[in-house]
Amino acid sequence: MPGEILSSPKNPNLQLARSLLEQTKARRKQNAFVAEGARLLEDGLASAAPLRFVLYKTSLTPRARQVLSQLRPDQKAFEVEDRLFDSLSDTESSQGILAVFDIPEPSYPANPGFVVILDQLRDPGNLGAILRSAEAAGVEAICLPPGTADPWAPKVVRSGMGAHFRLPLLQWHWEAIAAFVTGLRVYHADMDGQESLWQANFREPTALLIGGEAKGISPEGRALATHSVRIPMAGGTESLNAAVSASVLMFEVLRQRGREV
Repeated sequence: MPGEILSSPKNPNLQLARSLLEQTKARRKQNAFVAEGARLLEDGLASAAPLRFVLYKTSLTPRARQVLSQLRPDQKAFEVEDRLFDSLSDTESSQGILAVFDIPEPSYPANPGFVVILDQLRDPGNLGAILRSAEAAGVEAICLPPGTADPWAPKVVRSGMGAHFRLPLLQWHWEAIAAFVTGLRVYHADMDGQESLWQANFREPTALLIGGEAKGISPEGRALATHSVRIPMAGGTESLNAAVSASVLMFEVLRQRGREV
């Protein structure tokens, strides 16, 4: 750990972290993102994602201090003045620690059996929640075509609760996605779907296509879908939140396949 406390907002590490927190363009250019909080740092350290550096405030929480003690000697960590760290932090009740990681190179199966495609999903909280549920439900890869929110944005990373370090996120164009899911049943989630989720055969290799909150699926997504599926509802609600719909469908796939955990 350094003896000097960073106190200038012009410090290059602070400037990099700030740009990654604020700008999609910077995350793409640097191929890096910020993971804030002790839990996310633990998940990152346990993964293969390369760590660039850690920033931490002088008044750390005990949990954050414990995680900081797990760093190897060759892993860089810089103490930051509290006021400066607080101006940098993206959370209201910060634990006083964040890390900059390289965006990991996704490792995905050549012949997938369970894929989720998120088409025009633009709400960061919904996207992060879906990633968290997808990782829990055993999804093998997430496809993110153009028009979907940046999965490496801070709110998405926080909502994902570590899924970013364990789940392949494929930011591909439609041509590559279509090739990847060749041979899979592509189920478009639609309130007027042809089959209910209990009638659909999710035991076969499956891709779930989840549309955005405002515009639904794109023409490219509609052309890719081979089936449509609905979630039966007893009440008068017109539709479910995208994250809730995706979670219900993903865990129905898990149930049908009879996986024991």
